[in-house]
Amino acid sequence: MRLGILGTGKIVQDFLPMVKMIPTIELVGLLSTPRSVERAHALQTTYNIETVYTDYEALLADATIDTVYVALPNSLHYTYAKQALQAGKNVICEKPFTLVAAQLTELQTLALKQDLVLIEAITNQYLENYQAIKRDLTKLGDLKIIECNYSQYSSRYDQFKAGTVLPAFNPKLGGGALMDLNIYNIHFVVGLLGAPTRVQYVANIERDIDTSGILILTYPDVQVVCIGSKDSTSPVRSTIQGTAGSIVVNGPTNTVESFTEITHDGATTDLALNQADHRMHAEFVAFERIIAEHDMVTVKRQLAHSQAVMAVVDQALASAGLQLG
Repeated sequence: MRLGILGTGKIVQDFLPMVKMIPTIELVGLLSTPRSVERAHALQTTYNIETVYTDYEALLADATIDTVYVALPNSLHYTYAKQALQAGKNVICEKPFTLVAAQLTELQTLALKQDLVLIEAITNQYLENYQAIKRDLTKLGDLKIIECNYSQYSSRYDQFKAGTVLPAFNPKLGGGALMDLNIYNIHFVVGLLGAPTRVQYVANIERDIDTSGILILTYPDVQVVCIGSKDSTSPVRSTIQGTAGSIVVNGPTNTVESFTEITHDGATTDLALNQADHRMHAEFVAFERIIAEHDMVTVKRQLAHSQAVMAVVDQALASAGLQLG
C-alpha cells in the first residue's frame, strides 16, 4: 500500500508511530492546510513521508499513491472520500464514515462501480479480543441484555460551556457524543447482532448538539443500551448478559483491551488476546492485506456492516431531533 494521508490532527499523530510497524505500508503523501504546514513538515521529517501537499488535487494527481486515508473532521469525510474515489484511489475513511447513510450509499456505489476498495477505519471490528467475544457469544446461552458505556469528560466541554465551540461540539462539523464516542458502541453491537428493529436516542442537548445521550436498540430477543458522554464521566465498560453467563468488556469499545467471561456458577476467565498494544494496528494490517489481495468480498461485507451502523445513526439523530452538517 502506497498511502496518502489527509490531515495532521490528533488521529494522524497517533497513527504515524503505529504504521511504521507495518513495513508494507509506504507513506507517500501528507495533506495539510496551509496553516498547519509547519506541523506537516515536522511529521514528514520524523516519519519519513515522501511529500507534503497543501493542494488536494495535487496529492490525488500523484500516480504513485494507490490509497487515501481520510483522517479529517467528520463533516469532510464524504467530500474528500468521493474525490479520492473519482481519482481512482482506494479509500480508508475514519469513523464515522459519513454524516448520513445516503452519503455512504453514494460512495459505495461509486467505489464498487470502479472496483476500488472503500472501507471504514473502525478499530474494534479487527481486534482479536472482539473476534473472540463474537465466537464466545454462544457460551452465554440466549442473549438478553447488552450495556455499553463510553463516557469521557471532554477537555473541550468547559470551553463549549464558556462559548467557544470547537469541532467536537459543532453540529455543522458532525460533532457530538453520538458521533464521537457512542459510534464505537454502535459498531460493537451491530457487529455482534446486526441491524436492530428499533432505535431511540435520548440525548442531553445543548446548543443543538448532544453532549451525552442514551441510545436504545431493540432486537427481537435482546435489549441494548449504549451510553456515550462527553459532559460527564463513569467507569468505562460493557456487559453482555445471557441465560448461561455474561461477558464484561474492560475499557472502552474502541480498544476492547480485555474481557472477562463469567458463568452462572461464578467461574471467571480473564482474556487479553490483542496482539498489538496500539488499537489501530490490527485494522491497518487487515487493510494492507485487503488492498494487496484486492479482497472485494471482505470489502463488501464490511461495507454492509458500515451501512447498518449508518442506518442506526440516521434513526438516532432523527429520534433526538438532531441535524448534523
